[in-house]
Amino acid sequence: MKGKISIIGAGSWGTTLAVYLSQKGVAVKLHSVFRQHNLQMGKKRENELFLKNVKFPSLLSVETSLKKILDEQIIVIAIPVKFVRKVLKKIARQGINLEDKIFVSVSKGIEVKTLKRVSEIIKEELDASHVGVLSGPTIAKEVAQGIPTTAIIASEEEAIGKKLQKLFNSQIFRVYSHTDIIGVELAGALKNIIALACGISDGLGFGTNTKSALVTRGLVEIVRIGKKLGAQAQTFWGISGLGDLITTCFSPHSRNRTVGEFIGKGKKLKSVIKEMDMVAEGVETVKSAHKITKELEVNMPIVEQVYKVLYKNKSAYRAVTDLMSRPAKKEKIS
Repeated sequence: MKGKISIIGAGSWGTTLAVYLSQKGVAVKLHSVFRQHNLQMGKKRENELFLKNVKFPSLLSVETSLKKILDEQIIVIAIPVKFVRKVLKKIARQGINLEDKIFVSVSKGIEVKTLKRVSEIIKEELDASHVGVLSGPTIAKEVAQGIPTTAIIASEEEAIGKKLQKLFNSQIFRVYSHTDIIGVELAGALKNIIALACGISDGLGFGTNTKSALVTRGLVEIVRIGKKLGAQAQTFWGISGLGDLITTCFSPHSRNRTVGEFIGKGKKLKSVIKEMDMVAEGVETVKSAHKITKELEVNMPIVEQVYKVLYKNKSAYRAVTDLMSRPAKKEKIS
């Protein structure tokens, strides 16, 4: 598909998408929110910070001007969730007519203060009419290497969904369409918390039995809260749900699983985050999920224990013991 697209956010995933789309013939403008980063990428023709040794194709240009980035019809938002609103406010101040623009969120998280999903924040800050979400088991390093990958493009507008599906789909990046934007976004956000739990399990030296239990019961918790928030239960058993959950919980490249592993080995959260170049979204999302469980009175024991380990100084081993010591009961999968 020939065309043009802008990507705001030059982390590993935003850069990977820029490289991938430009390789398939789409002219891409990539913009980092940091001017110096833009200048470095423009000069080196690669993102040495987040996607080293991957050269930029000729159709990929680095744009320092946010206003010029907004010239294109399709604009991808690839910003860590806790910074999304600030960037969107800056976009709104550019004085550009955004009525016909299509915004695509590839960020996975829930804003802590408002408990809103990224698509909701985009609509709120930009009064945007056309919004889509790209999500799924998409480890950036693997996509950059051309390893076969699947993903979901979700939009409440069927025509917009088909347009975006055509844009992103290829023989190495198979994209399915979906209309349950709530479920797709919640799946992408909440699975990071379960990945933290799996990483903690790895750090404690536990095996596959433990991790399989966390993934399975974690998915039950995700479905439970998703239904309360208006999502379709079956969405969580698909690519953006179970598929993304498995990848994030087992991949050695998963930031959230890695953070959990360090925690399980006894390191403090502040120390782990300080040493990381990239954002592990689950660290913030667990705060949001914890607030939601209290407000909606949803039983999410794994989420509760991860929150206590990260923010209440509870020992990881004690958290596992408490999970395993709960009263015996029938298995429920919803």
